[in-house]
Amino acid sequence: MKNIVIIPARGASKRLPNKNILPLGGIPLLAHNIQYAQANSAIIDVIYVSTDDAAIKEIALQYGAQVIDRPSSISGDLEPTISSLQHALSVLDDTIDNVILLQPTNPLRPEHLLKDCFEKFQNTNCDSLFTVSPNFHKLGKIVDEKFQPFNYEIGQRSQDLEPLYFENGLVYISKASSIKQGKIITEDAFPFVVNHLFAKVDIDTQEDFDFAQLLYQFSKNER
Repeated sequence: MKNIVIIPARGASKRLPNKNILPLGGIPLLAHNIQYAQANSAIIDVIYVSTDDAAIKEIALQYGAQVIDRPSSISGDLEPTISSLQHALSVLDDTIDNVILLQPTNPLRPEHLLKDCFEKFQNTNCDSLFTVSPNFHKLGKIVDEKFQPFNYEIGQRSQDLEPLYFENGLVYISKASSIKQGKIITEDAFPFVVNHLFAKVDIDTQEDFDFAQLLYQFSKNER
C-alpha cells in the first residue's frame, strides 16, 4: 500500500501576503507540515508540495519534500483544493493508494494525530476521513433584523448544548480513487473528533498568524 502526502501551497495570497512561507518559530509554515509528515514516515512513503511559486519550491526542496509544479491555470484565488490534488495524481504513477492532505495554513497539530487518524481510516473501511472539532457556541441567524437561535433555545445554558462540529482542516485522508473522482470528503467520510487548541489555528489573516505564534510559543514552553 502506497500512501503519499500532498501539501498544496500556491504563491499568491492576498489577505496575508506570502503566508505559506512566513516564519513560525523560526521555520516557514510550509516546513512545519513537511516536518510533521517526516515524523510519520512509518505511514507515509513520499511527501509532495504542489506549487506555482519559485520561493515555495525552493523551501520545499530545502526541507526534503518533492515538488509538483502546479500550472497557473489551477492556481487562482477561486480554485478549489481538489484541483491541485487531481493534477498531482495525474503526473504521478498509478500505484498510489491513499492521499493525505496537509494544509500549510494549519501548521500546528497534536503529535500523534496523523497516526491515530490513519489507524481509524484503515479500521473503518471508509473512503475518506477528515478532522472535526466541537463548537459549543450559541449560534443563530439574523432575519429581518431579528435574531433566530439555531442550535439552542433562549435561556439555555451553553454547557447543556448538543455540540455542532466544524471542519478544522488539520488532517484529510482520502483514497486516491476518490480524489480522481473529484472528492476529498466522500459520502462515507469518517469525522475524526479533535479536542485540542491547535484545531483553532487556520491562518488566513495577520490576526490568525499572531494567534498561531502565541499558541506555538505556549506549546514549546509546556514541553
